[in-house]
Amino acid sequence: MDKNTFTGLFLIMIIMGASIFLMRPSETELKKERLRAHADSVKKAESGKPATPTAKYTDTAKAQASKPIDSAILKSPFGASTVGSEKFITLENKDIRVKLTNHGGKVYSVELKNFKTYNKKPLILFEGGEHNHFGLNFSAGNNSINTDKLFFTQVGNGLNVAEKDSGSVTMRLSYSPTQYIDYIYSLKGTGYKVGLTIKPTGLDQVMSNSNAINIGWSASMRKQEKDMEQERRYSAVYYNYIDNDVKFFGDTKDEQKEISDKKVQWVSFEAHFFSGALLTEQGFNKANLAVSTDVTDTAHVKQMEANLTLSKNAEGVYPLAFYYSPVKYSILKTQGYHLERQVYMGWAPLAVINRVAVLPVFSFLNQFTNNYGLIILALTVLLKLVLSPLTYKSYLSMAKMRVLKPEMDEIKTKVGDDNPTLLQQEYLKLYKKAGVNPLGGCLPLLIQMPIVIAFFRFFPSLFELRGQSFLWMHDLSTYDSIVTLPNIPFIGNHLSLMCVLMTLSTLIMTYFNNQVSGATGQMKYIGYITPVIFLGALNSYPSGLNYYYFLANLFTFAQQYLIRYMVDDKKIHAQIQENKKKPEAKKKTSGFQARMEEMMRQKQQLPAAKKK
Repeated sequence: MDKNTFTGLFLIMIIMGASIFLMRPSETELKKERLRAHADSVKKAESGKPATPTAKYTDTAKAQASKPIDSAILKSPFGASTVGSEKFITLENKDIRVKLTNHGGKVYSVELKNFKTYNKKPLILFEGGEHNHFGLNFSAGNNSINTDKLFFTQVGNGLNVAEKDSGSVTMRLSYSPTQYIDYIYSLKGTGYKVGLTIKPTGLDQVMSNSNAINIGWSASMRKQEKDMEQERRYSAVYYNYIDNDVKFFGDTKDEQKEISDKKVQWVSFEAHFFSGALLTEQGFNKANLAVSTDVTDTAHVKQMEANLTLSKNAEGVYPLAFYYSPVKYSILKTQGYHLERQVYMGWAPLAVINRVAVLPVFSFLNQFTNNYGLIILALTVLLKLVLSPLTYKSYLSMAKMRVLKPEMDEIKTKVGDDNPTLLQQEYLKLYKKAGVNPLGGCLPLLIQMPIVIAFFRFFPSLFELRGQSFLWMHDLSTYDSIVTLPNIPFIGNHLSLMCVLMTLSTLIMTYFNNQVSGATGQMKYIGYITPVIFLGALNSYPSGLNYYYFLANLFTFAQQYLIRYMVDDKKIHAQIQENKKKPEAKKKTSGFQARMEEMMRQKQQLPAAKKK
């Protein structure tokens, strides 16, 4: 492999490694977040409120703190609902347990019964009223009403529907005995959908605009996984336009979005592997969305907010539905509305590879075993078999360049280093005579690169790996720490064994590739930098991803070892000599060679033009 070819391949690998590393939030961004969080804490402390408020989870009634009530407030619209004691009602099926509170008539907490946190505790998506809010905002009698702060009354009983087809409960906010707002919650015997129908009765003359409501919804998604940094990296607000165009934001920084040009069918608060989505089939007219991160809060991943405008339907109600579910492609796909697009698989070309090719193969292999270490092994073998023709072509091209190297050294000795343009021209003449493409070893690798990057997005988003162990790796969805370190720049506070093995295998492969390509001098050692970059970039990434890269290195090495016995340097040399004997007119010039020759001619003409 000549200097230019090796340099091109090395730059490609550097770009890959740098892009992976640069996906992390910068230290400047983290510092800004810490300063902002500290300022908020100071502000709260100065106002007399605790810097990090918490809410207790209890099934018993919780009395509102006693304080004098202004009689004017009691006489205002919905004034009687400003006082009360908090009570809880539970809706439950085989999959989820939903606790409702009469304070705001909202969902107080959601537990996914079939899943646990990384430390085997009940998996509760969110909990309490301090960090989570849901309410209607409207004007009534020149007063601004926020139902999140008012007390509802229960109509009917909370039902456990684990053995029934469905159950429902109605929470009522009364203006008068004949004027009220009902929140009608429903839950089927299985599944993750919680229906919510908002039904105002007799309030057309009370509410300033009874044909549309403004909904305020916010939630602080709780930490569920081992690595908070990784969990925040893959947490974002997703939303789907009514024409099924799914977007997301807030994964890398605090952001806000204002959407008014198209209707939004659903909004989802996703915390890596779990999400809560609010959906309406008719679409929200407007949506103001926001994501913020408090880096000092070790209990919550991110704070997510949505302010939505919804019009009344033909029946005079506002139909909604919550989906509290794992971010698992197969589960979300069955719900419809393109909710499965919350499983982020990379930008458009990479998403196509993952969604159309990788995921179906992975699901197919899953039919035969639930051991995901073996599934990744089988996936790697299949992929290497499919790509083996490209691997063979790459090795063959490097072998041709190695055979040509003595002749290239002779040319370099004759021409010298003083005229690099002339040297490249002579190299191109040699390539043309020998019928060799100098980029033949790089192009097959370049074709494989989208697959490598696609897997980089596929494994961290794959819910199936969560909590799955293999060998010493207790959880394939996060890193496998073997050593705890002080926080070291570029490396972090731990060392992942599988990442170390992947790095070592890459270094060994680089050594043998240098032997095949015949690289010498600085070019012999420069390729060793890339594996070191990968060590720092991938040390905190899932062990399942590093395991795949490690296996890919092993199988690539095995393929090259076998191909080595199939490729005879003497035959290659003989073929090159035969090519040289062919008449120039009959030799086919590649597009690359033609462009290089033209470029060399233009460079050679420049000095002559300057002299004139």
